[in-house]
Amino acid sequence: MMRTNPISMGIFYLTMGLLFTYLAINSAENGIFSFPTIILMIIATFDIGVAIRMFNLSRRLKKVNAKK
Repeated sequence: MMRTNPISMGIFYLTMGLLFTYLAINSAENGIFSFPTIILMIIATFDIGVAIRMFNLSRRLKKVNAKK
């Protein structure tokens, strides 16, 4: 079974977060507090948060492997 690399998952989630941020900015023409804009901002926040966690996980795995 093939495991995915945390760096590649982090890049994927960061890209998705940036895409949803771009979509939220474009949907803000009607106002920043419209329902679609808020949903897109929440999804972007989640994706960027997961990307940060993946990058931190990768850093911790490198530290553990360096000690061995």
